[in-house]
Amino acid sequence: MATQIQAGQPAAPAGAGAVHKYYQRFDRIDRVMHAFLMTTFIGCAITGLPLVFSDHEWAASLARALGGFETAALIHRICAGTMITVWLLHVIRIFYDAVTRTGFLAVFWGPNSMVPQPQDIFDMWNHFKWFVGKGPRPQFDRWTYWEKFDYWAVFWGMAIIGGSGLILWFPAQFAAVLPGWIFNVATVVHGEEALLAVGFIFTIHFFNGHIRPEKFPMDLVIFTGRIPEHELKDERPQEFRRLVAEGRLAAAEAAPPTPWTKVFGWVVGGAAVIVGTATVVVIIYSVLT
Repeated sequence: MATQIQAGQPAAPAGAGAVHKYYQRFDRIDRVMHAFLMTTFIGCAITGLPLVFSDHEWAASLARALGGFETAALIHRICAGTMITVWLLHVIRIFYDAVTRTGFLAVFWGPNSMVPQPQDIFDMWNHFKWFVGKGPRPQFDRWTYWEKFDYWAVFWGMAIIGGSGLILWFPAQFAAVLPGWIFNVATVVHGEEALLAVGFIFTIHFFNGHIRPEKFPMDLVIFTGRIPEHELKDERPQEFRRLVAEGRLAAAEAAPPTPWTKVFGWVVGGAAVIVGTATVVVIIYSVLT
């Protein structure tokens, strides 16, 4: 989800024993919505894959462990319905904030917008140059180009996977207004796009969030909602300078995350990474065999 000041946990700077400032990046609503999306996405993956690979023994075993294919389908629909609801609530929140606080221009333009900007193209090009030692590291603001890509992948998934899933969920209702061949297309699209989404989230998204060197082994910001000052300066220097120039840095300051939120992040985030990695391995094995 995306509304507040994401970064992670590289090695602490010199003088790590000192008390460091933290700044709010994700508020409580952001974190709760992300938790629901994460949980329901994993739930849909675990319950949907046995149907996609039903000719494999592991799929039958997993379905039995879930209580049978009918029970797995029920859990799948509950997770899908919850995911769609959370996504709709997020969209409603965007419009509510636009009306009551930020204005509609801020939704579509500026450093706080999740809509891709011309600057993102330059940042991506300069980032690739930095990868090969041909230029300096880009000075990112609040959102990087890859975070925006991840964000809009959810909207694509809701339209393609969610839309086809609803057609398959309520066939009688849709059959009244749609031709029969649509259901064949929906079956193929739902399964193939779901595999693409699972592969993307459990590889690219997890790498960007947790596995890349400056984040490894876990980025806790989505669980704690807070980013240390040294990380804000190092990873999002343009945002830090902007907050200082606008006189809003002090207002963004937050209390350090509590130990239990860090433990929670490690347990839940670690479990998600393990499940995601295992899922990708199983998918690759099933496709190759």
